[in-house]
Amino acid sequence: MEFALIIALVVFGSIFFFWLIPVKLFIEAWASGAPVGIMDLIGMRLRGVNPALIVRPRVAAVKADIPLTSKQLETHLLASGNVARVVQALISADKANISLSFERACAIDLAGRDVLEAVKMTVNPKVITTPLVAAVAKDGIQLKALTRVTVRANIEKLVGGAGEETIIARVGEGIVSTIGSSSSHKEVLENPDKISKTVLAKGLDAGTAFQILSIDIADVDVGQNIGAQLQQDQAEADKKVAQAKAESRRAMAIAVEQEMKARAEEMRAKVIENEAQVPMAMAEALRAGRLGVMDYYYMKNVVSDTSMREGIAKSASPKNRPEQES
Repeated sequence: MEFALIIALVVFGSIFFFWLIPVKLFIEAWASGAPVGIMDLIGMRLRGVNPALIVRPRVAAVKADIPLTSKQLETHLLASGNVARVVQALISADKANISLSFERACAIDLAGRDVLEAVKMTVNPKVITTPLVAAVAKDGIQLKALTRVTVRANIEKLVGGAGEETIIARVGEGIVSTIGSSSSHKEVLENPDKISKTVLAKGLDAGTAFQILSIDIADVDVGQNIGAQLQQDQAEADKKVAQAKAESRRAMAIAVEQEMKARAEEMRAKVIENEAQVPMAMAEALRAGRLGVMDYYYMKNVVSDTSMREGIAKSASPKNRPEQES
């Protein structure tokens, strides 16, 4: 029982020893000319740092004649940096004669940018294809332009500089401004390089992480006649306004007519009411002696004579005459 316990302790101690002291990494670093002390490796283990993430990038840096210490790399790793990408970027920058310090590379990496991709973009510029931008010239014709922007990374402005989205937005704004200031769409079609020259002269890369090398017009297409369409829409809107005003006047006229008819009916009703009171008033006048019998008959004769004259006048009217036989 004691022998088995001793064997188990020996095995466990061996595993712990080789875990605590990565002998393979120690020998690899020593053989590569980038030695790392035993205590440094043990300290990495105790701080929760994988020694392989420090030793192997340091070996690559030393082989490329870039003096980096394990403490520098460990500090960057503890700050949640990508040590391997930083070292690869330093090696690529050194081979391409690009000035890039370790501190600058770490700052770019911690800022969330791919420092290795930035170095590659400095050597090999990147082409950004903008979306199709539509703009309208002064003659009302719409033009659609597609551009390709060649940019190179600006190492000094990668920290705090604007990205590709800003470049695309500024180029699109410059295209819209250039086409909009052209007197005719034919002028742009004849000289499409006018767009690229005008946009490039605006210094659109200011405050960005890139340097614009060229702006090339890939395609320019003629779109809709926006001016004619706007005039048509305006005419349709004016027509609807005029129709609405005419309908309002017609409704007002109908309302006035209805009101006049209502007033006429009201007056007619009052006349009929007053006429109905005439016989009663006459009877009251006869009883009271204010009206004599001869006066009453005289009034009846006047009314009859008036009715006869109206009948004769109607029968003598041209409308009521019979048509003569031809």
